[in-house]
Amino acid sequence: MRLTNYSDYALRSLIYLAVKPDPSLLANISDIADSYGISKSHLTKIIHQLGQLGYIESVRGKNGGIRLARAPKDINLGVLIKQIEPDFNLVECFAVPATRNDSEQDVHQANLPVTFIEEKKNKSLGCVISPACQLKSVFFEALTAFINVLERYTLADIINNEDELATLLFR
Repeated sequence: MRLTNYSDYALRSLIYLAVKPDPSLLANISDIADSYGISKSHLTKIIHQLGQLGYIESVRGKNGGIRLARAPKDINLGVLIKQIEPDFNLVECFAVPATRNDSEQDVHQANLPVTFIEEKKNKSLGCVISPACQLKSVFFEALTAFINVLERYTLADIINNEDELATLLFR
């Protein structure tokens, strides 16, 4: 499983905002981008979405900027990743809308943005062995385990070395 740079940068942005030495001061996108050496234009899209999702609060105006809208202990990593990752298509058969079956029911119950391949009589979209393949259930189990581990952690858990992080980010 590999997360996109989008998710990586979203997590880094939240870490930056969580460990700012003076929480009363607003940050700006340029500061975050410069601290990590990443694209400001790409980060702008990410910050916008994090604001729409309620993780970041934007303050407009001359002295505007951004800050966390929630306490770090209230930002669950698994929930965040499920909201911002475009898909979890580990294999081709996860990428096509599916008919209702037991595996898809599990996907919806786990609230994962994954669907399985539609298997029609004598015709399969995608992989030819999909109707009989056992591998997709193994991948689904692995993906579920991955998300379940992330859901055990919050932003507060990954910034417990706040002073060390701040030293590296705010030199």
